[in-house]
Amino acid sequence: MTLINLKRDGTRNSPWQSLSSSAARVRPEDKIYDCLIVGAGITGMTAALLLQKAGKATIITEAHNIGFGTTGGTSAHINTFADTTYSEAESAFGEEGAQGFADAINEGFELIKTNIDIYGIKCDYEPKTGYLYAENEDEVKMLDDIYQGATKVGVPVKYTDEVPTPVPFQKALAFDGQAQFHPIKYLKGLLKAYLEAGGTLLENTLVEKIVTEDEIHNVQAGENKIRAKNVIYATHMPPNINVLNFECAPYRSYVLAVKLHSGKYPDGLIYDCQEPYHYVRTHVIDGQKLLLIGGLDHKTGHEEPEKAFGDLEKYARKYYNVSSVKYRWSSQYYVPVDGLPYIGRMPLAANGIYCATGYNGNGMMLGSVAAQILADLVSGKGSKYEKLFNPGRIKPIDGFSEFVKENADVAYHFVADRLNIKSTDSLNRLKPGTGKVVEVDGNKIAAYRDDDGTIHVLNPVCTHAACIVSWNSEEKSWDCPCHGARYDIDGNVLTGPATKGLTRISDDEN
Repeated sequence: MTLINLKRDGTRNSPWQSLSSSAARVRPEDKIYDCLIVGAGITGMTAALLLQKAGKATIITEAHNIGFGTTGGTSAHINTFADTTYSEAESAFGEEGAQGFADAINEGFELIKTNIDIYGIKCDYEPKTGYLYAENEDEVKMLDDIYQGATKVGVPVKYTDEVPTPVPFQKALAFDGQAQFHPIKYLKGLLKAYLEAGGTLLENTLVEKIVTEDEIHNVQAGENKIRAKNVIYATHMPPNINVLNFECAPYRSYVLAVKLHSGKYPDGLIYDCQEPYHYVRTHVIDGQKLLLIGGLDHKTGHEEPEKAFGDLEKYARKYYNVSSVKYRWSSQYYVPVDGLPYIGRMPLAANGIYCATGYNGNGMMLGSVAAQILADLVSGKGSKYEKLFNPGRIKPIDGFSEFVKENADVAYHFVADRLNIKSTDSLNRLKPGTGKVVEVDGNKIAAYRDDDGTIHVLNPVCTHAACIVSWNSEEKSWDCPCHGARYDIDGNVLTGPATKGLTRISDDEN
């Protein structure tokens, strides 16, 4: 199958995404597939390959191109520990649940390594030591808790006095056996194996509607009509309004790739304990060694991305002799209210529809193990993780306060963002390359002036749950602060859970 290059419009590219490519467009066969996989990130590509190699007839639909979303924007750490600590997992799910979480993280890690070996994927995979350090007494207590939790579930960890960082610290942990890689090179390796196994990939294909009749899912995706016995939503958040919207919060995370004057780059995966945190690692990109510095996460649409990038650069220049910033990009992930991901049968959906979301900042491992879980469920094998990660699980105590907090925040933005829109009688002061939500002659509009001076005017009401979008100056996108849907300057969907674009206001109305 022929591959062509595509540009990722509307966002800042990560260094990985320069290698993103698109399979030639094909028509789906007029047959009933065993499984449709929606989304070609690490979860979707891995699940599709597993199913196709197991003899299932599969087809992948991707709204953009492989690695467009979170997988292409990841900082590409592969860890045996997670943002939800094992102590936190034990508090919410008991000792058995914490052990299961640790086992799942490890299985995801091992699946990546296995695929690299089996399919001979050259993706810059390198084993590394991970370092986590504390800068004050409160962080030291947190570090001790992380140590105890990791030790209890069998994750190798030790205290260390040496960390390859210029940041002064009081105490630190070392996790041996961590790793890093190039996520798009890895995805392209999976794609090659998938296509060779007879799989089908449709890119630039947004799934708009699914109607289930007689246990067959009839899918409308642009001009394509697909029939499948099973559907996997590997879209990081299932589309449209569903219960998972209320159990996960969207966050954006920021990364810089910088060149150093000294030529001395730290060897390891290095993290601090701040809130929001920072992390550092080194990667050779196009023959050039660069330092990746990331973090400063915040809820999507809630703070200024420009400030986040600015603060991240200040941090980088404070501790490292930076000569230039080569790349800057951000990515999105979802934080689950009770700490663990949601993987399995989609709640309140027809039989045979599955999903995976709530990976927090650990999508490489959890996305991989989610693919294995979902492939096993589709194949009728069941999974030992089915109960632990069940998307329909009910935990009325653990995570309840976070559930209330997040959904109160959504309700606040639904109302307050409407009241905060300022009225104006002129858009002439809107500078090229900028956007703003304003009220003109009693009508609320999302207006963006491009570099040529043309104003692009949209209805600012998110098509997902009717919140008001906000302007993202760094990504040149309209982001929803409620559930994380994102749109480009013409209103086209960049990432879900929305499936319809923002309504364009015609020239006459304009």
